[in-house]
Amino acid sequence: MKLYIRLFFISLLFAANFSPVQGQKKKARNPEYEQYIEKYKILAIKQQQEYRIPSSITLAQGLLESGAGNSRLARQANNHFGIKCKPEWSGGRIYHDDDEKNECFRTYKTVEESYTDHSLFLAKRKYYVSLFSLDLYDYKGWAHGLQKCGYATDKSYGSKLVNLIETYDLYKYDRAKVIEKTPIIDDIYEIKINIPETNRHHPAVTNWRRRIHETNGIHYIEAQENDSYEFVAYDTRMKLKRLLKYNEVTKEHKLKAGDRIYLQGKRKYAGKDSDMHVVKNGESLHSISQLYGMKLNSLYKLNKIKESYTPKPGDTLKIRK
Repeated sequence: MKLYIRLFFISLLFAANFSPVQGQKKKARNPEYEQYIEKYKILAIKQQQEYRIPSSITLAQGLLESGAGNSRLARQANNHFGIKCKPEWSGGRIYHDDDEKNECFRTYKTVEESYTDHSLFLAKRKYYVSLFSLDLYDYKGWAHGLQKCGYATDKSYGSKLVNLIETYDLYKYDRAKVIEKTPIIDDIYEIKINIPETNRHHPAVTNWRRRIHETNGIHYIEAQENDSYEFVAYDTRMKLKRLLKYNEVTKEHKLKAGDRIYLQGKRKYAGKDSDMHVVKNGESLHSISQLYGMKLNSLYKLNKIKESYTPKPGDTLKIRK
């Protein structure tokens, strides 16, 4: 089966002329908000490309509605936009006090589903039709328009969105452009996206890229900072359930930069380069199985150990018959 992998390369350009609040004194930034933006900016850009909803609006609403991912709805239901059930909703439900007590809100399996449902909620409901006649870069029009259209009952909702957009320079993501799509091999592509920077004195250019590697005859990628299996599933157009199965983890599994994420099922045993593995400090049976692209269950059987076994530095484990 062919793999459809999208590799993203983000270059931050030095273009001060894109800043609508240039010269104004910025408010202090919340590190948790910055982490949220860094984590979900690519997802917001993808929503803009598909549904024509400004990335800045999506990110600002996500920040405001979910408290930068810390709200109960975000943590327990992956609901980052406070979307209530509505009569047409047939998915999961969670009950939460809002304008009234014990109101019904939508639940999602992944954050990606929440972002996509937010886009569909705006794009397909008649109340928001007027928003799509606005200029894509008119974030103030979109912000105040959402308030007028009834997205929230808070009378200062539009102003709060604008404040977030200008405090965190979110408008720069509205100008992200796909400038190149280059085939590498088969159906594997590299996509380059430019995001204009708002500060001419920004110290460096940041790169974000997915590279495909291979071990034991299996393709894998390495996790980036703040990465998740949800993002990888989205980028590779793979089902999250399948990706988790390939890597023998649950969706709650936290990734660290450099972790291997397999895009195909792992082999029964390690490759022919080695028959044994000496355990290093900090390694687990799962991390060892990921290192060699071999099934975790094979480690148990080869070494006649139970799942409860915790390897110690210096232990020697068989990785091949």
